[in-house]
Amino acid sequence: MASVNSLDQRGAVYVVAVPIGHPDDLSLRAREILRAVDLVAAEDPKMTQQLLKHHRISATLTGYGPMNVKEKVAVLLQRVRQGAKIALVADAGSPVIVDPGALLVAGAYDQGSRVIPIPGPSAIMTALMVAGVACEAFYFLGQLPSTGPHLTRRVFEAVNREVPTVAYGTHMTAIRALRTLVRLAPKRLVVAACDLTKPNETIIRGRASHVSRQLSAIQGEDITIVLSGRTSHRRSVEGTVTKRLRPTVYH
Repeated sequence: MASVNSLDQRGAVYVVAVPIGHPDDLSLRAREILRAVDLVAAEDPKMTQQLLKHHRISATLTGYGPMNVKEKVAVLLQRVRQGAKIALVADAGSPVIVDPGALLVAGAYDQGSRVIPIPGPSAIMTALMVAGVACEAFYFLGQLPSTGPHLTRRVFEAVNREVPTVAYGTHMTAIRALRTLVRLAPKRLVVAACDLTKPNETIIRGRASHVSRQLSAIQGEDITIVLSGRTSHRRSVEGTVTKRLRPTVYH
């Protein structure tokens, strides 16, 4: 495997996926990149420092959010123009997904610098892997809104989609969304994937009323909701599962 330093001397931005929970999910290639780059730009440097310490990686860290993002990105892009190799990482999972990393990536393209993806963990894909819903396509909603009217509208839109909808939520917004689902689509299959890959990982699967009750009884922090689509609901639930659908909770 070629090291970063064996490549040409032009600057580059490496978009590096990091674990969503379990630190050992960091890929071998990602470890090599994080060791070799000149600078690691982290959404949350404190969390990234813990990950680097776990893997005995020594690296120079800087933050790129959430305040003064444009100014920080401008400094990072100048470093890249001067030949620096910078790794962009989120606090967890894949960068740019619900974080401001797109500004750095777009800026690198605009100035003609290389952008190199280092793929890896994603809460979206991990939740879909264990949801047990038909998923030839899906819709990613992003972070669930915290305000009632916006949340209700988002849930209403999700209920009417043909394909599954995936969303991130806090414990509070997930509970609110599930209670709205109880009113709008009480028979629809829903999965709450809580703290994926962490020691307290919990996956709750069933109708919204069951998932809401179970989720209320735990203190999950990072929650990914999967709502089956109208088409996948008919195929996955009405056709085969409804007759024997029993609420399930996995730890």
